Amino acid sequence: MRSGQPIWLDRPATNVRFDELSDDIVIDVAIVGAGISGALVAETLSEVGYSVAVFDRRKPVAGSTSASTALLLFEIDMPLHRLAHKIGFANAERAWRRSKLAVDALRERTRALHISCELQPNDSLYLAGDVLDAAGLQRELIARRRAGFETQFLDRNELKERFGIDRAAALRCFGNGEANPRKLALGYLRAAAARDAAIYAPVEIVTVEPRSRDVLALTKGGQRIRCKYLVFCTGYEIPDQVPHNGHRIVSTWALATPPQRRALWPERCLIWEASDPYLYMRATRDDRIIIGGEDEEFEDEGKRDAKLPAKAKIILRKLKKMFPDVVAEADFSWTGTFGASDTGLPSIGEIPGMDHCYAVLGYGGNGITFSMLAAQLIRNLIAGSGDSDSDLFSFK
Repeated sequence: MRSGQPIWLDRPATNVRFDELSDDIVIDVAIVGAGISGALVAETLSEVGYSVAVFDRRKPVAGSTSASTALLLFEIDMPLHRLAHKIGFANAERAWRRSKLAVDALRERTRALHISCELQPNDSLYLAGDVLDAAGLQRELIARRRAGFETQFLDRNELKERFGIDRAAALRCFGNGEANPRKLALGYLRAAAARDAAIYAPVEIVTVEPRSRDVLALTKGGQRIRCKYLVFCTGYEIPDQVPHNGHRIVSTWALATPPQRRALWPERCLIWEASDPYLYMRATRDDRIIIGGEDEEFEDEGKRDAKLPAKAKIILRKLKKMFPDVVAEADFSWTGTFGASDTGLPSIGEIPGMDHCYAVLGYGGNGITFSMLAAQLIRNLIAGSGDSDSDLFSFK
């Protein structure tokens, strides 16, 4: 899932209580995975009255969530005008709008629950690169404005003068955000626990058997979990039962620099590139730069981890080229694994052939955003109200 030393593990956070599972249990909803996806789903379902239990084979929030750089982007990895060529303008615009609503909902719900996680709104800069040049960004501008997203085009001179970045062009987008992902996930787990949601760890679920009216799950320790619904929120450790078509597993590398307030770019906006692979970065409250990229196809943990020193050097060199005045050194460096899809969209919904079983597969650079989208969608599907956008993300 991850290795190295993510910056978030060096920061204090209020943990959530969890227990050993020693007996069989009966519950409305069993959630497999206690990361950000499981936390959001658990909180949302507990809020509407379901009895919920969360299970993880590690401790809570000990997997890939802590490796997130937590750029809370609604801008999907696939540019809007290119996604439209794949799935049509109407569907592409629906997907982008729902992503924006997910970021808004995450910010609003986090504030309502009084979760302290350094979450704040922020604008983004999408820099011209080898995927979209200046002309490509102009086409993307038109597509975004057609869909109702307020977006500004910055030419080379404007970009250099305002942000000190020497690129052919950029799009400035509004309404994104940033957070401490570990505090965010733990906060939502605590909110669910306050409504009597149970959290069990370490628990490894080895079999899942959908039945006509419920689901029976068996743990490695022999305990039986009977539930009306089961939701896989296992990140990129995808169970065999979940369809794998149309996605691939990718490795990414990230680091955090020493604090350097005077060297940070104006306005501290989120920055990412229209490139493949793309560089992405943000600032922290203590004036560090978190930066990542150099993504490539996943091989195995050993090969991924061995590349960390070399990848960190490449990332630091790119940072120094973009901002010559920064201290391009790494106080923290880490690597992790995530999923990618052909469209950049997540897969969320009921698992084909497994009645009452759901899965959440968030992809690309929008993992936390898609986790919030999943919490809303899974809640609506289980509650029976339906969701007007469920077809966009369905496994079917």
